[in-house]
Amino acid sequence: MNALRRMLAPLRRSMVGKRRFPAVREEWPVSPAVDTAALTAAFTETFGAAPTGVWRAPGRVNLMGEHTDYNDGLVLPMALPWGVSLALAPASGGAVEVRSAQRPGETARFSTAELDPEHPAVTGWVGYVAGVFWAAREAGHLSPGTGARILLDSDLPVGAALSSSAAVECAALLALSEACGLDELSGDRAAMARIAHRAENDFVGAPTGIMDQSASLRCREGHALFLDCRSAGARTIALPLQKAGLRLLLIDTRVRHRLSDPEGGYAARRAECERAARQAGVGSLRDIDDLAEALGRIKDPVLAARVRHVVTEIHRVNAAVGLIRAGALPELGPVFTASHLSLRDQFEVSCPELDLAVETAVGAGVRGARMTGGGFGGTAIALVAEERLEGVRQAVAEAFAKRGWAAPGFREALPSAGARRLA
Repeated sequence: MNALRRMLAPLRRSMVGKRRFPAVREEWPVSPAVDTAALTAAFTETFGAAPTGVWRAPGRVNLMGEHTDYNDGLVLPMALPWGVSLALAPASGGAVEVRSAQRPGETARFSTAELDPEHPAVTGWVGYVAGVFWAAREAGHLSPGTGARILLDSDLPVGAALSSSAAVECAALLALSEACGLDELSGDRAAMARIAHRAENDFVGAPTGIMDQSASLRCREGHALFLDCRSAGARTIALPLQKAGLRLLLIDTRVRHRLSDPEGGYAARRAECERAARQAGVGSLRDIDDLAEALGRIKDPVLAARVRHVVTEIHRVNAAVGLIRAGALPELGPVFTASHLSLRDQFEVSCPELDLAVETAVGAGVRGARMTGGGFGGTAIALVAEERLEGVRQAVAEAFAKRGWAAPGFREALPSAGARRLA
């Protein structure tokens, strides 16, 4: 909330003798306390009236099932304690005004009626908000005359593979649906995920699957989400890491990626999977039952490698779910590491920093580790016994320092709640 507090500095000075804001915390806490009063005060100071409410949507980390979502496969994400908080008040005339605590002094404006992905009026991070208005309008849920005033704040790093973009979309959509009385939408989280996903795919132009939006909207505290990306069927599965004496350590490599780049590696991998499915004679790689037979139809060794990863990764999701249900959480470790090796060697979406983080963590005694997210940078996750946490942190930090790389960031995460109204 540092950016929000800087934004509120003039307001604080005018409140001498009144309630003081708590001290700024420089480190990310395991369970951050969201200061809804501060965000409400900043909104009121910015726009001259109080917001209708404050909503929050979390980022996510994917435990298993990387690059399977856009192949109609299975995934196993969990929501993070960190996310995007958003204050909103409806406005008339279709005018939308958006500000961010991370970009003080900047204001983005657009008209709901005039939004067009072929001729975007806004770009950058605001496109994720505009995309939600466009997708909700196109789905028939939102009148072109609906406008809003929005102030958002985030404690998620951008480009760290923790789905900050989906958190923006889901916070905006949940706020919009509840503040504007879109009852037919606000009670259907699966439908909301589809709209937020369309905003990212068709308005922003990032060719992602539906996992990120589903996780942000549909996860429960203390649980992972077992999601079928074809049917949108989902079940929450209790994930008692603390009870098992385990922690999920996030290792931020500081290498940033951008999934919306049409020339980037993520888009290329999706296109390769679509070509491979055509050559294998299936609608999607999810439909492959006999891996050897399918590989016999694919002559390109690169496409064959992509198929091997996707098919075996779907099996790893099922394996992970089985281990969790059996109470064998420590045995998830080898499945994590096998997934990383496949992502590195078969799907080729890792990078030297991710590989070093995983290899060093495994060498330091974690149960298992893997990159998470779309790849080409971002974050690795490690399943660690509580007593080994400090040693793993030190080993990874030293390995990065020896290479002359930026110091990695470390955060411990527990499965957290999905998008919700805070005030």
